[in-house]
Amino acid sequence: MSKMARIPNLGGARAFVLHRPHPTVQAITRQLSAIGLEAIDFWPELPAEALAADFVFFDVDLGFDEQFPWKPGEAPMPLIALIGSEAPGRVEWALSHKADAQLLKPVGNAGVYSALLIARQSFEARKLLASEIASLRQRVAERQTIVRAVEVLSKGAEDGRAYAQLRSLAMSWQISVEEAARRIVAMTQEEGDDDQSDRA
Repeated sequence: MSKMARIPNLGGARAFVLHRPHPTVQAITRQLSAIGLEAIDFWPELPAEALAADFVFFDVDLGFDEQFPWKPGEAPMPLIALIGSEAPGRVEWALSHKADAQLLKPVGNAGVYSALLIARQSFEARKLLASEIASLRQRVAERQTIVRAVEVLSKGAEDGRAYAQLRSLAMSWQISVEEAARRIVAMTQEEGDDDQSDRA
């Protein structure tokens, strides 16, 4: 059985609403206030202070990239798309900003709370995935360094023996195998640089 996600307490959070003056903004603000969030609306652009927001609602129908103080897809908080027109180009634009949840317009007296919860969970899952991908990329890069270090240590011997030597060095230096590999590769590069300077 999978672990149930805990419902976060949203009271005191700040939500920016990027939408032209409209009854939609009033409906969202009312719901946010009832939940305990501070609602701040702007149009046509978000100010730099929006970078500290906990949530951002944005109008998909009239939205454009320059409204945001970040690049498309790089919002530092959960985004909730306000969709009136389901024109493919508009939906595609919302997806390019990696909207974490959506509300269909016109917004009535419900829907904001569930959109906030879904957006928060989706955003956190996306951040976790991005962190795992970055970690895997780092590990792949470190494997390349290990291969280079093993090549340096092998000097014609078999790779298994050179890898054992690398592990032994890591243990004696009390560091990870990856860090030991980086040191060996760095020392080899320094020696290469010294040889070139001597020839010059």
